Amino acid sequence: MTGKNILVLAGSTRRESLNRKLASAVATQLIGKGMHVTFLDIAEHDLPLYNGDLEVQHGIPDTAHRLHEAFRTHQGVFIASPEYNANVSPIVSNAIAWVSRVQKDGGIQSAFGNPVYALGSASPGGFGGYRGLMALRNMLELGLGARVLPAMVTVGMAHEAINEHGQIISPMPRQMLDRLVSQLDEALAHCVTNNSPTSAIA
Repeated sequence: MTGKNILVLAGSTRRESLNRKLASAVATQLIGKGMHVTFLDIAEHDLPLYNGDLEVQHGIPDTAHRLHEAFRTHQGVFIASPEYNANVSPIVSNAIAWVSRVQKDGGIQSAFGNPVYALGSASPGGFGGYRGLMALRNMLELGLGARVLPAMVTVGMAHEAINEHGQIISPMPRQMLDRLVSQLDEALAHCVTNNSPTSAIA
């Protein structure tokens, strides 16, 4: 599996976020499978709320260009996104909105059409963020033409399912994670090897 470059994005700014813990657990498993992982902490990449007038007046922020670079220079992207009111995390939605406005360097196709996307969510509720992931899937697939893996990781009662060491200990989410990693490995095996250097974002 050498040479498979995966971007892991935690879609929450809270230091003790369950989704940051999920992203870390996924990154650990991917590394254990021989993949090269870049961990992107979205809290370190602040973006203003998307506004068309702001874009016209000031252009696209440098941060959006850096995120676009991160997406397009990895073969796979895993997003751990919290659920907000049965929908996508606002910070994830805003980041995607800005990245989708980047026209150069392949635009939408290179950032969303080329990588393989995988999704996961952790929640203290019983659904594990499933409803928010379906909204995120629609945004990526229908809105941006992304290829999103069928398998997703949903960690319900995540405050109990993820231990103090950041490990997923509940059997069902662990099976979901194993299935997602297997599908990601298989999907990337059929991709043309991307020899571009990975992004410096970490």
